[in-house]
Amino acid sequence: MDTEKKKSRISSIDSLRGLVMLLMLVDHVRERFFYHVPISDPLNIDEVSVGLFFTRFSAHFCAPVFVFLTGLSAWLYAHPEGRPLRSPSAFLFKRGIFLVFLELTLINFSWFGNYRTVYLQVIWAIGLSMISLSLLSKLPRIWVGILGGIIVVGHNLLTPISFEPGDTGYVIWAILHDRGYLLLLDTIRIKASYPVLPWIGVISLGYFAGMLYTPSGSVLQRQRNLLIIGGLCFLLLIIIRGLNVYGETLPWRVQDTFVMSIMSFLNYTKYPPSLDFLLITLGLGFVLLSFFERVKCIWLDALKVLGGAPMFFYVLHLYVLLIAYKVILFFFGPNTDSGYFSVHHLYQVWLIASLLSMLLYFPTEAFADFKKRSSLPWVKYF
Repeated sequence: MDTEKKKSRISSIDSLRGLVMLLMLVDHVRERFFYHVPISDPLNIDEVSVGLFFTRFSAHFCAPVFVFLTGLSAWLYAHPEGRPLRSPSAFLFKRGIFLVFLELTLINFSWFGNYRTVYLQVIWAIGLSMISLSLLSKLPRIWVGILGGIIVVGHNLLTPISFEPGDTGYVIWAILHDRGYLLLLDTIRIKASYPVLPWIGVISLGYFAGMLYTPSGSVLQRQRNLLIIGGLCFLLLIIIRGLNVYGETLPWRVQDTFVMSIMSFLNYTKYPPSLDFLLITLGLGFVLLSFFERVKCIWLDALKVLGGAPMFFYVLHLYVLLIAYKVILFFFGPNTDSGYFSVHHLYQVWLIASLLSMLLYFPTEAFADFKKRSSLPWVKYF
């Protein structure tokens, strides 16, 4: 019974992580093969199609859920079932450094095939969040949760604060809360694209939520608690978003059609992620964690494979997309006025992503099996 409970718990977490990896794949296919249609943050609902809006909206779940699960996994690492407690600080710090290094090297090159502009994106943000949690995890768990909650709920209050390039504090604020270029030279540019502060809050809440997975706890009670927390996230979102009182800089408005009104209500800021953005994404994450623990089926097992080696899948899919795009561009040339090769219909983005997910499944499965068997230190970072 205990063994089955542990297996179910880990499977649900890996399955959810695998799902967000697939949604991420769709978004990155869009960025590679549908780049001729620009998008903004938040989206301009008067300029994007309904399909493009909800395609982009689906990708919003990736970063919050993945960062939250990273914090949750750190708690599970610190509290191994049947073994003595251990500090997660050293592992979090070393892996955070590894992710920052990975962002600066392999991942940056995978976007454009050069280093002319170094973008500090989601892997950088996760790395810095892990380094931060390596320090915060030394505090009592309740304080980690309180600090995480204060950051997630309160960081929208910091929106009016801004610095111009050259101002004292500009660099640190660009890293923590605002996007901006940290370095502008003729030979190289460095841009902080993922403000880190809110993600430190999210990873801290994930660590705090680890107590939901106490081995001695009731599985059914955990599932209920996850549903309750998810429901409370949705309820708070409906209240503060519905009244336009807090949580998002862009107010929603009733539009000419019902669908447009829904789009306005769901149109949130990602950089940095607003409270409304985090409420809906993490709220759904809680619900899915509960659902995935209740349901057993083949497609969840497939998601678990992808979620078991997420960093391997991440790096692999970026290079497959880069090579595929370069080869296609070489043979067919650009087919848009903007100089890109692009598909012309959004369904083709989903089709390409579906085919790639099947293609990438097998090497990811092989690496996940290798990861389970291997005692090599570097393998555990993937």
